[in-house]
Amino acid sequence: MQVDFYHLTRDPAEKLVPVLAQKTLDGGQRMLLVSNFVGQLEKLSHALWQAGPTSFLAHGLAGNGHDEAQPVLISGKCEATNGARFVALTDGEWRDEALGFDRAFYLFTADQIDSARTVWRALSSKDDVTPRYWKQDGGRWVEGP
Repeated sequence: MQVDFYHLTRDPAEKLVPVLAQKTLDGGQRMLLVSNFVGQLEKLSHALWQAGPTSFLAHGLAGNGHDEAQPVLISGKCEATNGARFVALTDGEWRDEALGFDRAFYLFTADQIDSARTVWRALSSKDDVTPRYWKQDGGRWVEGP
């Protein structure tokens, strides 16, 4: 399984999530977005509504009905009731449940760097996990060392 670490140095998670969600959907997959912060859940939903100039990314909030039909599900829990195999942990908190997915996106800020380093070390020691680190370089994302 692959875990992509995204170090948010310039933009908040809400700017990156629509890009990750669109690429996930384009690849024929479903996505689960996870955050413990109610305010962030609302921001993520708003960001998906505003994903494109003439469109939005179809999504729903967990528990609001028809979770299983949502291509992108936003939740406070790391439970893919929409059948997603990709998960984005958007609040900087690692959850070991993410290891049950095919791919995880772990978004964290500078304030959460120590925790992210601890997670990186733990995951790097696992034979079945490939961690990758991404950082912002101006307006684009580049894979770091």
